[in-house]
Amino acid sequence: MKTTILHLDLDTFFVSCERLFDNRLNNRPVLIGGVSDRGVVAACSYEAREYGIHSAMPMKMARMLCPHAVVIKGNSGIYSKFSDHVTDIIKEKSPLFEKSSIDEFYIDISGMDRFVSQSYLWARELREKIITETHLPISFGLSINKTVSKVGTGEAKPNNHIEIPGGNEKSFLAPLSVKKIPMVGIQTYRLLRSMGVEKIRTVQEIPAEMMESVMGKNGITIWKKAQGVDNTPVEQYHERKSISVERTFEKDTTDVSKLRSILHAMAENLSYQLRNGNKLTSCVSVKIRYSDFQTHSMQKRIPYTSLDHTLIETVMDLFDKIYNRRVLLRLIGVRFSHLVGGSYQIKLFEDSEKLIKLYQAMDSVRNRYGQDAVKRAIAMGSRSIGNSTNPFNGQPPVIPAHRRM
Repeated sequence: MKTTILHLDLDTFFVSCERLFDNRLNNRPVLIGGVSDRGVVAACSYEAREYGIHSAMPMKMARMLCPHAVVIKGNSGIYSKFSDHVTDIIKEKSPLFEKSSIDEFYIDISGMDRFVSQSYLWARELREKIITETHLPISFGLSINKTVSKVGTGEAKPNNHIEIPGGNEKSFLAPLSVKKIPMVGIQTYRLLRSMGVEKIRTVQEIPAEMMESVMGKNGITIWKKAQGVDNTPVEQYHERKSISVERTFEKDTTDVSKLRSILHAMAENLSYQLRNGNKLTSCVSVKIRYSDFQTHSMQKRIPYTSLDHTLIETVMDLFDKIYNRRVLLRLIGVRFSHLVGGSYQIKLFEDSEKLIKLYQAMDSVRNRYGQDAVKRAIAMGSRSIGNSTNPFNGQPPVIPAHRRM
């Protein structure tokens, strides 16, 4: 049975959500992100992109490029609700789907031609249903695998769709820029350009051994994608995935400084695991168990993130609220839930470019020397933080510089 993969992406998602509430934003350059000069652009409209603005650009630079742009801080809660609505529609209609980010989905519809007249018509009907119920623009690409479908979606935008029939993958990809290949970031693009490679067609013609000798295993992966080859399966979406860690003390304690130090270390390590698993969380929980075995927990919903400073602050705030008896504790724990896939790791409306680069550098050190190679000073005395449950496998790239919204 041939594979049929549908990729859907909500166009300029945050901007489109804002325009539903204020039609004065239509057809105007719109920037969403940190409103101060130290902030960064979380999302921008197509009108703003015409001025060279892109996600993760410093807001100060974006304002210089387009002084008349409308700048909005944004509302993560609203965006999450719209994302959940789209997810529910897809869940109802699709046999197997993967939510790869807050605004991006893959659906495996292999074999559906036995039950519907044509997969492409089914995909168009699904898109129309999403548009009708949410009033949000959405584009899709349909092909035999994830890579070609995702590239197809990018070519179909804005608010359109495309089908790449089986056997046409190479010819479809050939005239496009190598920047269109998923996983080709700024540094990889510069390396390819230094080799004289600008179009995917050139990568298709380069021997695989040469790509491997220059770029290692990544070279082989890029070469295969350029050929239109990608066997990555659609991973079933599970809404309630979580990651957690607990620690039971050998001796019960009321040492608040020690407890806070351990919680800092827990939150920091779990945040790193999120980023390394290319995940974001929107729900933080803290659990405590007293010496008499009474157990209490408290949780808080937050905007999607995977950054230490935001999650640590939330964990400590919950701990201060829940630990009010000052009775001996035998166990503490931290849990991040309501996870979604996503490589857009900055706290959308406040973090600076300098802070993002700091996280990239810290995670690079951790990837090379181990997750305990870099710690905050307050967490240094925590020793072993406990037993964690981590659903992520492999070593995905840590905090890409930006992704298309």
